[in-house]
Amino acid sequence: VQLQASGGGLVQPGGSLRLSCAGSGFSLEYYAIGWTRQAPGKEREAVSCIGSSVLNKVYADSVKGRFTISRDDAKNTVYLQMNDMQVEDTAVYYCATSPEGSWCPKALNDLNPWGQGTQVTVSS
Repeated sequence: VQLQASGGGLVQPGGSLRLSCAGSGFSLEYYAIGWTRQAPGKEREAVSCIGSSVLNKVYADSVKGRFTISRDDAKNTVYLQMNDMQVEDTAVYYCATSPEGSWCPKALNDLNPWGQGTQVTVSS
């Protein structure tokens, strides 16, 4: 059972990246999946979550209007489209699961990160 984050890289301010969180060994379609991030010297921050119902989506205030979370259950993958990226978005991004199972948690920071993460660097 594994969640693997990928798609990170170096991008200029104002640019875009799309992260992928691929599940293996189990089907993601019954679970809420999210993203957390951690920058050096900073506390972990929950970024976004999507429930098993795509109507259930939650975003941190810091990324609202810039990031979009989606899922493709046929590909067993959750995506995070990041637009208008800022230097403050620089961090390691991790796939995360919800303690609520198929629903995003009421407190987004209750998301549990999985795996090694993918590095995102925003710099000119």
